Amino acid sequence: MARLLVHVEGQTEEDFVNEVLRDHLVSIGYQSVSARIVGNARLRQRRGGIRPWTSVRKDIINHLRQDSGCIATTMVDFYGLPQQGDGAWPGRAQASALATKLKSSCVEVALAEDLSKEVGSSFNPSRFIPFVVMHEFEGLLFSDCTAFSQALVEQT
Repeated sequence: MARLLVHVEGQTEEDFVNEVLRDHLVSIGYQSVSARIVGNARLRQRRGGIRPWTSVRKDIINHLRQDSGCIATTMVDFYGLPQQGDGAWPGRAQASALATKLKSSCVEVALAEDLSKEVGSSFNPSRFIPFVVMHEFEGLLFSDCTAFSQALVEQT
């Protein structure tokens, strides 16, 4: 049984993993499931948006090194990923030229390759399984109006 750590870009995704996905993933075999906001977003004055890949990669590597029984993944929105400059995410710029159905997988492959290269040959690549959400995650929450209204009622 493995522990799963989901690196997310914001509080909405963190709540979704910790309150919705956790029970399902534990029921299919994970020992534990938790989410962490990458780059310590809670400490930033301006919240929202994703951190530069170098910062996120450092977080993921640190978490993997701290817990040898952990599997790490991501849950980040494709369109929010920086594609130029120092903060660029691997594969993001190249994905822009691809058909929509190929964009997220292009970035996922590039993230896995970059992280493996950074950690070195001793790293087990099956411990990092990147996931890039093609559309804004918060937009998906509006797809089931009944469930969304129930969540609002529970929050008040």
